[in-house]
Amino acid sequence: MSHILIDHLTQAASFYRGQLRASHRAVAYLKARGLRGDIAARYGLGYAPAGFQALREAFPNYNDRALEKAGLVAVNDGGRRYDRFRDRVMFPIRDSRGRIIAFGGRVLGDDKPKYLNSPETPLFEKGREVFGLPQARAAIRERSRVLVVEGYMDVVMLHQHGVEYAVVTLGTAC
Repeated sequence: MSHILIDHLTQAASFYRGQLRASHRAVAYLKARGLRGDIAARYGLGYAPAGFQALREAFPNYNDRALEKAGLVAVNDGGRRYDRFRDRVMFPIRDSRGRIIAFGGRVLGDDKPKYLNSPETPLFEKGREVFGLPQARAAIRERSRVLVVEGYMDVVMLHQHGVEYAVVTLGTAC
């Protein structure tokens, strides 16, 4: 089952990357924050469209229960399925082997919550993972240090400015 979840998360990440290229608003948001395209690409940033079922485009079998197990789709009290992430810049969270196991989403406006993480799944335990580790691993080894920061954007912006050994914790365990 875990390989199916990883496949779904990888497919969703590809969909979100394509949506970022198509969203002038999301690109403008990242540019306004000063983020370069090469850094966004290195971290695989994407965009989850505002629609309630935009992932139908990537997953013709939108009713697949694995989409729920992967944390991509939620079900309301009335049984209606909807995309968990909507109108957000998407940050793929990778495990130590580089596989996408979850997402963090940053809202473009002032809506709450500002950041929304994937729920805990068979692949993802927030207290056991850090964002940015695969990208930071070589710099951490080279410098023999790691900088733990507050948010996803802190990690990517520090990387852009040469501080490539930054990561962010995802749970409250820290």
